[in-house]
Amino acid sequence: MKLNTSRKSGFTLVEIMIVVAIIGLLAAIAIPNFVKARSRAQTNACIANLKQLQGATETYLLENKTSTYPDAATLVSEGFLKSTPACPGGGTYTAGSSTAEWSCSLSADGHVLP
Repeated sequence: MKLNTSRKSGFTLVEIMIVVAIIGLLAAIAIPNFVKARSRAQTNACIANLKQLQGATETYLLENKTSTYPDAATLVSEGFLKSTPACPGGGTYTAGSSTAEWSCSLSADGHVLP
């Protein structure tokens, strides 16, 4: 007498569909949180750049005893900054004409000094 012991092992279509659905659900939860965290990190980096620019400007004004506000290129060429900072969100930095305060073009997105 011959026993048939060959058994096919593997996953059924339903099991695979359940696993794919679970992975899709986890991705749907994780992706918006990742995007939000990335945006928050860009905002924090921009604020740090603005603080650096403002500090370098105030130091420039004190050391040169002038009331002419410098631009970023002047701060780099005079050695107050190592390089011109760039907004990680793609904005541009501009200096105030009558104050030492710098601003970012993405200020509506929270890229402002506190």
